[in-house]
Amino acid sequence: MTVDIQKASFWKRISAFMLDAIVMVILAVGCGAALSGALRFSEYNEKVQAAYTQYEEDYGISFELTQEEYETMLPEERDRFDEAYDALIADQEAMYAYNMTIYLSMLITTMGILIAVILLEFVGPMMLGNGQTLGKKVFGLGVMRVDSVRLTTIQLFIRTFLGKFTIEIMIPILLVLALFFNIIGPVGLIVLGGIVLLQVILLGVSKTNSAIHDHMAGTVVIDIASQRIFETTDDMIEYKKKIAAEKAARQAY
Repeated sequence: MTVDIQKASFWKRISAFMLDAIVMVILAVGCGAALSGALRFSEYNEKVQAAYTQYEEDYGISFELTQEEYETMLPEERDRFDEAYDALIADQEAMYAYNMTIYLSMLITTMGILIAVILLEFVGPMMLGNGQTLGKKVFGLGVMRVDSVRLTTIQLFIRTFLGKFTIEIMIPILLVLALFFNIIGPVGLIVLGGIVLLQVILLGVSKTNSAIHDHMAGTVVIDIASQRIFETTDDMIEYKKKIAAEKAARQAY
């Protein structure tokens, strides 16, 4: 083994990522389904759909229109559409159900993914050691500090919750949901694009080819079979001193 960073190969990292992504989706969907039932999401969604159907039938219009289609409507058709929309907005029960679907969508999505991340990216590595998720374990990868010392619980926390969950997963997902529900405008697209661009740049040109979460935690993904991982900083320093002394001794001759 060597004290130098033995970066994991690109294809091994991709393979481990794909396996972890599949597991995370299964966990998140399962947790989301359980939360959806417990929080009665389908009831609110059905009320919203029923209100849409009622006002569409009452006014003879369809709410599923693009801006271009709305602008090409005849004046009388546009008036009926506006009246139907105003009536829908004035329906307090329908609006309450609509707002609850938005709120619960974000809550269920957030909590489902959070539970999946905790199980896969925090509890799993704590049990397997060396920052290994299921995917990393299968493909012989691990995670350590950039100075070849075993990562700490605090670093794993930063890597998992601040890096992966908050910045790389939830912010993009919530931005997409906000864009879908017309809560946020072009700024959301700019922020989303900025996160994606930063991730690509870090993975492509940084010294360790590490993602945002690894840069935040000061960690790196390595090939576990060929990498020497020290228990403490002192162990790493003592080893380097030993290697330097042995090298100096050889050069004396």
